[in-house]
This record gives sequence, structure tokens and C-alpha cells, in this order.
Amino acid sequence: MLRTIAHRGPDGDGIHVSGQVGLGHCRLAIIDPQTGQQPLSNEDDTIWITFNGEIYNYQHLRADLIARGHRFKTRSDTEVIIHLYEERGVGCLEKLRGMFAFALWDSPRKLLLLARDRVGIKPLYYTVNHGSLLFASEIKALLADPTVRAEIAPEMIDRFLTFYYMPGEDTLFRNVRKLLPGYYLQARTGSITVQKYWDLDFSPRNVSFRQASTELTGLFEESVKLHMISDVPIGFLLSGGVDSSAVLGYAAPKSEPSMSSYTLGFSAPGVADERPYASLVARRNGTAHHDLTISAKDFQSFLPRYVWHMEEPVCEPPGIALFFVTRMARTFVKVLLSGEGGDEAFAGYQNYRSLLWLERLKSLLGPFTPLARTGLTALNYLLRSNRVARIAPLVDIPFDFYYYSRTSNPFSFFNSHHNALYLEAFRGWADKRKSVEILQNYFEHAGSYHTLDKMLYVDTKTWLPDDLLVKADKMTMATSVELRVPLLDHKLLEFAASLPPEFKVRRFTTKYIAKKVLEQRVPQEILNRRKTGFSVPYAAWLRNELREWVYSLLLDATAATAQYFNRRVIEQMFEDDYRSGVHARELFSLAALELWHRVFLKKEYVFEPIAPRASKRSGENVNAGHAYGY
Repeated sequence: MLRTIAHRGPDGDGIHVSGQVGLGHCRLAIIDPQTGQQPLSNEDDTIWITFNGEIYNYQHLRADLIARGHRFKTRSDTEVIIHLYEERGVGCLEKLRGMFAFALWDSPRKLLLLARDRVGIKPLYYTVNHGSLLFASEIKALLADPTVRAEIAPEMIDRFLTFYYMPGEDTLFRNVRKLLPGYYLQARTGSITVQKYWDLDFSPRNVSFRQASTELTGLFEESVKLHMISDVPIGFLLSGGVDSSAVLGYAAPKSEPSMSSYTLGFSAPGVADERPYASLVARRNGTAHHDLTISAKDFQSFLPRYVWHMEEPVCEPPGIALFFVTRMARTFVKVLLSGEGGDEAFAGYQNYRSLLWLERLKSLLGPFTPLARTGLTALNYLLRSNRVARIAPLVDIPFDFYYYSRTSNPFSFFNSHHNALYLEAFRGWADKRKSVEILQNYFEHAGSYHTLDKMLYVDTKTWLPDDLLVKADKMTMATSVELRVPLLDHKLLEFAASLPPEFKVRRFTTKYIAKKVLEQRVPQEILNRRKTGFSVPYAAWLRNELREWVYSLLLDATAATAQYFNRRVIEQMFEDDYRSGVHARELFSLAALELWHRVFLKKEYVFEPIAPRASKRSGENVNAGHAYGY
């Protein structure tokens, strides 16, 4: 199991086995490199932990625990969790400020505790198999147990093609589940319970814009300062956008003169090249800046390994770019800071603004009428948003229905061609109601919130952990780099959730209060430019350099996905895409799904993990049939 995730921690590994319990750890040494080895125990070896992540307030917690009489043998943040658990039990989770996935074995109580951070920055998977509970940071570690079979959950295929990622606790692997963000699992002999310990509350408080701006400035400064704690060099991942520029802007006055920053860009028609903007921010903040670009050949050659590292199918071509830029950064640093999460906290996406205006039009114009369509046409012109044009037919449809796809378009190809896409023999597995059930549940929970807050709540529970953050974790840890995300500090998220919606989206401006606060930290050229994201010209590559390869991948007689999909429909997608480039996202998703089969089920690709160093072992020999593994 450890060999399969050695890329997550090439600095050493350790194993603790006692009776029916086994804990393992691959270490990426960042805080207390000399004495912070894991698994780690308390003073009398009755409580053991294996921990992935960082606790940014560990120094404050440590001082308080020492004052209460606890004795420490390391300077690590890991040991703080153990002693905090001794004080508060499961209540320790409420005190932790950071990103984490950990397993803690309480020997006297015969209790195993698994816990995951509030927003899912760090992953945690588990399976119950032949009387054993196995858990790990990556699914491939579970599959290393010979009793765990890699099998597909066919009912999850439509969920993936509905959202282009896998929201919720289910995975594409049968019987393999995710521990949800903000949840913990307790296991005793014959008993497993899963409970929530944190949620995001969007109940607005009464606060002035000036007061909120002052508080937000302090939270930005505090969070970035805490995320800079490290015993190894730190670099900055720049996207050319507001959020990553803000993180560097707040970090620069507190940093070493030898700071470094990294970006990736492309000089391709129709694709925004972020490198000039990232270079501008780097110059303003005095970092040693590095950039690169990748070719279609680089993109294609990495795709199978991308699927192996991601494990969950996710349509995120920028994830491949993230791997390459992180691999470049690994030459210089072990830790990178990025701006992930700012858009989900403060409403930075254009679809938030577009859908708010649509809701306003619906309330003014009533149900579907020619006047409503005229209003939408005018709105589309004002916002220059093809999203609004695509949702014009939805003016008389409930909000949660047309929001369930991240494209804001339930009439996307996979959804509008649902019956034609699937072969008749497979159609019974493609239950759209089950696919969208997870989002409907979150919408019901957020029923009393403002429209904007509903969107932010749902995205924080689904899109953020199951698309953006899983991509960020898997692609950076693939290169043995830790990615930190200061804008997802839970205190910052709770503050943003408490703000009135008009502080976040005002008229045509998204992320309004954040941009006002950042005026002194982010260049105007960045603040005022249109949001583009971390673009990769994969759509053009799919029509040109990669077209023949992807066509063969999906329509070859040996294609695994031929058992699900109508060949003629896929051929039509290729024809349409070649003419107008409209199906790049769908074709990439199908390619990722096909490669998933070939990597995990057919085992056509074999990737050698980094060979781990000699293990430090304690305890008895493992009995694999009854072990807990990590």
C-alpha cells in the first residue's frame, strides 16, 4: 500500500502494527524534518496517528497543551493532534485550523478515528472488505490489498457525464467511498459510524461594508501568514488572476528575499496566455519567476498517467498543466501557495452573476413569454456571456434544475442526448435522478438561503472538493509537492458566508468586496481584466494534433466503453467537433473514462511508483486479513 503512494512522501516511511491494526505513512518532510516521523504516538504508546496535511495554528495549540501538562517529543504539528485528542476526544477537530486527513488509533478504547478537513483539501478514501476497514489518501493504495478488486460502479458513469466529475461520497470504484469534507468516521469492532462536525452557514449578519472590509483585510493577512509556516522553502503558483496575485501580495512583505513563483501559459489562437500577467505580479513582488509551456505531444503522453494519479474521472485539462508546472517548481521548493477557493468564497465566477440576473428577470417578467426571451437577449448582450444564451430556454424552469450542471446547461450534449448516448442494454444503469440526487439534497439544505448563497453552498460542497481540490492535491502530490490554499481557511470561508450577497456580487461586478480590499495588493491590470482561468488549448488539440489518437481510443473495436455507448453518437460528436469545436469537453471526458478502464480494470498501463526508503517499523507483524492500512 505504501509503495503505491510513495510519490506523496518520498522522504521516508513508517509502519506501526499492533494486533488487528496497522498504520502506515509516506512522509513529505516540511515541518520538523528531523523528528516528525510517522506513525507517531503519545508518551505511553496508547494513541497512534498517521496524518497528511498541515495544522497552521499548531504552535498556539502546542503552547496551550504544554501549559496543561502535556509533554512533547517532537516539534511537529502531527503530535499536537494526538495531545489535543487526549484533551477533547473527537472535539479536537473543532480546534484544528488547516488541511488534513488523518487516522488515529485509540488503543484503550479500541477506537479508530478517521477525519477529513472542512472543505476537502486533502482526500481520504475507505472500503469495508471481508471484515476489514482499509483507508488511504489514494484509491490505488486500497487496490494494493489483494482482497480488494478493482470493479466499476456502473451507475456512477452517468453521474460523471452529468457533472464531468464525481460529486458526493461515491466513486467510480464499486465499494470505495470518500469520507466527505467536514466529516469523521469512528470504527469499533463490528461498528462504523460517519458523522458531520462542520458545515458552512450562510445566515447573513448585520455589518457595514467598511467594517466588513476591515475584517476581511485582517483575515487575508492572518491566513497567508499562517500558511507561510514551514521549515522548507515555499514558492507561489501564479495563474495571472486576482486570487493567486493576492496571496503573493500578502506574502511578499513577510517572505525571504529568495522567493520564487511559477506559471504556465500558451501562445495559441483563442487561448489566453497568462504568462505576461503572472510575470507582472512576480516583478511587482520581487520573486524569481519561472514559466513554461507544454505541447500537444506532452499533453497526450501524460494522459494515461494523469488518469492513474487522479483515480476519479475528472474533466480537468488544466490539471495536466498543473502537473508540469509543479514538476518544474519541485526543482526549487517543496511547498507551493495558490489562490484556489477565492471564487467559491466570494462569488468570482461569471455564472453567479448571470444566473442572478436571470432570476431577477424571471421575477420581473414572470413565466416564459416572448418578453422574457427578449429580456434574456438583452442581458446576454450586456454581459457578453454565452452562458446566458444557452440557458435562455430555461426561463420557466426551477433554479436548482438548470444549475445542476457546472455548465449551467442541462441541455448540454450528454444530458440532451441521454437516451441516444447509452446502449439499450446499459440504459437501466443511467438513472438521471440518481445522478443529480446529491445536488438536489444540498439545494434542499440551502432552501432558505439567498439565490447566490445557494450556488456558493452547493459549489463548496461539490465542485470545490470533488473537482478543483482533488485535481490540485493529486497533481501536486504526484510531483511530491504540497499545495497550500490560504483562501480556503475555514475562518475566511465562514466570514465570506456571513456577508450579504450584495457585498459579493454588485451589479455586473463579481467578487466585489474582495476586489475592493485587494486594490492595494493586486495590480490594477489584474483586478480589472476579464476572468479567464488557467487555460489549456486542449479543444484545438482535439480537433488537430490529438484527433486521430482520441478517435482511435474511443472507437477502436477493443474500446472498453463500447459496452456503454452508441458508436454512432460518438462518431457524430467527432464530426460536429471538427466543424465547430463544440464537444471538446465531452470528448475529453469520454477519453478519460476509457483510459480509466484501461489503467485500472484492463491494466494496459503499468506505472512504477517511487521506491520507498527502508521502513521504520514498530509493533507486531501485520495480519493483512484484519489490518487497517493507510
